[in-house]
Amino acid sequence: MLLCQTLPRQGLFFLLLNQAACYHSDMFSLCDQAMRIPRIYHSGAIALNSEFQLDEDAANHVGRVLRMPNGSELQLFNGDGFNYSANISNSDKKRVWVITTAKHDNPVESPLSIHLGQGISRGDRMDFAIQKAVELGVTEITPLFTERCGVKLDGERLTKRNEQWQKIAISACEQSGRSRVPTVHPAITLDNWLAQQTKALKLTLHPWAKDTIKTLIPNTQIRLVIGPEGGFSEQEMAQTTAAGFTGIQLGPRVLRTETAALTAISALQLQFGDLA
Repeated sequence: MLLCQTLPRQGLFFLLLNQAACYHSDMFSLCDQAMRIPRIYHSGAIALNSEFQLDEDAANHVGRVLRMPNGSELQLFNGDGFNYSANISNSDKKRVWVITTAKHDNPVESPLSIHLGQGISRGDRMDFAIQKAVELGVTEITPLFTERCGVKLDGERLTKRNEQWQKIAISACEQSGRSRVPTVHPAITLDNWLAQQTKALKLTLHPWAKDTIKTLIPNTQIRLVIGPEGGFSEQEMAQTTAAGFTGIQLGPRVLRTETAALTAISALQLQFGDLA
């Protein structure tokens, strides 16, 4: 109170402004320190207060990409839903050993389970759709061969592409803070995916559908199928209807395949999930 009485109004204003700046500087410093701790996916089991060797991909990222020295702090996850604090205990050119120090719950998963059936697209559009779908909270993804997918994959090329898509999902979890990794299933035909038995609410997009996401009955399990570039053929649309899929529309504009998937997932998370 004495300080307020003795300082001129202008001086008091600058004193308070300086204190606020210091407070925010401290907060940004703490946030910056937290953001500097890399999240790393380890494919093996993680035990608390134990030393173990990181898998090859994790070790390569920590040692060769990030060039982290011994003693550095990491946050590990392996898909079990937890985060693990750890420190690098030893390393060489190709291997990295860590010691875990704490185990943390990571309640970031949506109450809405979404299995995305995504028509395979050309170029990096499929990669983009998988990455963003994982960030938005999908739990499973199945790439689908359709009449208009325009991509020829088989044998070793298909196996490598599936491995790449799973790595993209893992990377998206590292970035978005998820500790459960969505499964990217091997690519199959649309016919086979539609024939799978499920109790989930089955949805597809249709520009002239009467239903929208707002008119749907609430559900915690969704199967969403999205066509490739050029959309589904008339025969494929008839197949989705025969398989019990409800057509919904997202609005009056025509969206690209990757945009349609992300828009639908976002709207579903907003309506039934945890998107605020």
